[in-house]
Amino acid sequence: MIVKPFAALRPQKKYVKECAALPYDVMSSNEAREEVKGKPYSFLHIDKAEIDLDKWVDLYDDRVYQKAADNLREFEQVGVYQQDKQKKFYFYRQIMKGRAQTGIVGCASIDDYLTEKIKKHELTRADKELDRIRHVDACSAQTGPIFLAYKKSSALDEIIFSETAKEPIYDFVSEDGIEHTVWESSSPMVDVAIEKAFGDLGALYIADGHHRAASAVKAGLKRRESNPNFDGTEEFNYFLSVIFPADSLKIFDYNRLLRELNGMSVESFLLEVEKSLGKVEEVDGDEPYRPESLHTVGLYVGKKWYKVTFRAELCEDASPSKRLDCAILQKRLLAPVLNIEDPRTDKRIDFVGGIRGLKYLEKRCTEDALAAISMYPVAMDELIAVADAGEIMPPKSTWFEPKLRSGILIHKI
Repeated sequence: MIVKPFAALRPQKKYVKECAALPYDVMSSNEAREEVKGKPYSFLHIDKAEIDLDKWVDLYDDRVYQKAADNLREFEQVGVYQQDKQKKFYFYRQIMKGRAQTGIVGCASIDDYLTEKIKKHELTRADKELDRIRHVDACSAQTGPIFLAYKKSSALDEIIFSETAKEPIYDFVSEDGIEHTVWESSSPMVDVAIEKAFGDLGALYIADGHHRAASAVKAGLKRRESNPNFDGTEEFNYFLSVIFPADSLKIFDYNRLLRELNGMSVESFLLEVEKSLGKVEEVDGDEPYRPESLHTVGLYVGKKWYKVTFRAELCEDASPSKRLDCAILQKRLLAPVLNIEDPRTDKRIDFVGGIRGLKYLEKRCTEDALAAISMYPVAMDELIAVADAGEIMPPKSTWFEPKLRSGILIHKI
């Protein structure tokens, strides 16, 4: 694997808490407009630049991308952001409710992506890719890091342990209570050791940010076409990444809401669930049912929670992606019983990240849904098995928390 140090464009320490922002794709434009009130240097002014234009301007209008570039240039000109002089690696730790994850910030190779050494587990949509390609092109910078993971590497783990014992360059707590700490590597020797350790790995895995990764790669290929004499050292040959040890990451449940039951009554639906999936048991008490193991789901319908245990034969497929609970659910219930063939586009189903909690599912079932399904989270080992097999997970399989913040470290290309 090739992972390189880079000279980050980054905010002055006094601005970093205001600058740091959630990824552009986890909030709407209206939510972003509310979020930036009183925050003139929030990175959302760059990542979601439509918030600084009239509401009637289309999200994909040329003016949006130009505004992003203008805002980034302004942030540099007034001194909010400054360019590091030397290339180096950085280290980024997040602590959420006492659980820490620490990754190395560097630039991964677009060639490793193209040769599938950087492994994917999701499909991407062309329209979402094009949006970020245009954004990278206009800003001439990669603004949102891709969330990557590596299998066990004692060498990298030891470097992280040693380097993060030193004085950080940033340390702040965001409004949602998550602690963010950033260090820079202490010497060129450390950078060489990091490059070597990554070079010894056989693969990296995209945990989150498939669209950002695909867009960064295609933006780099576009630059190669415009620069036919490129030699591979140019910054556009690499994309901004935060790379974590896989065993430090937590995947949350990604739950389902059903707006219709295909005309069935609650009783008929429960019978179909039992025929399609397995044993259905009503859950006692007032608390939502959170699945405690693989191959079980919770079902909330008719103001009651049920535990659904999949029949063993449904879980024995040789394919890692087809053994996933969400795949079994789609194949055995959503498609044949509810006629939800494409959950990416079907308006009768909605997806809710587990960070919102199961009470939120109950609330939605009083507003715009008839039933909810609580899922057991996918494990990192399952994600890696799917990626190693060259397979694709069903839509909305994984929800990672905490989300990486944009605007802390930027890679100019």
